[in-house]
Amino acid sequence: MPVRELITVPDDTLRKISEPLNKVELNEKKLIKDLFETMYHHNGIGLAAVQVGIHKRIIVLDVSKKDDEKKPLCFINPVIKKISQKTSIYEEGCLSIPNTFIEIERPKICTISYVDQEGAKREMDCDGLLATCIQHEINHLDGKLIIDYLSKIKKDLIIKKLSKQKTSNRVVV
Repeated sequence: MPVRELITVPDDTLRKISEPLNKVELNEKKLIKDLFETMYHHNGIGLAAVQVGIHKRIIVLDVSKKDDEKKPLCFINPVIKKISQKTSIYEEGCLSIPNTFIEIERPKICTISYVDQEGAKREMDCDGLLATCIQHEINHLDGKLIIDYLSKIKKDLIIKKLSKQKTSNRVVV
């Protein structure tokens, strides 16, 4: 299970809409394992396949606390079916936008339908951090990033800063 390379802003790959899967086969199961490995390696709590350059509607999550037992979740072809009127605000970060955190208000509760790793159709009610994380990752599948919640000026500043970091000769170990 290799750790895959993360795609970061301003790469246009992140703006492409991901395609639904028709079946969950061996290649998709291997990709899911790689996504978990990549997410855990980078200390993330969520990762969409598009963030490693694969335009399939696959998300992996684990919102368990650092010292608790891992609770990995995989969602294939996730769709938000219902959202609450009540909202919550979390300071969100993103593995594809390093060192950037943005307060975003989202519905506090959502109901999603999805396909699990075995190909079974499921539905889940999500609350709090899990609801925020699933909405964040579904945004990725639709080509939307957390910086899209900012004003154009702030968004452009972040993209400019990250572009400069990408072109510098800095090595991060």
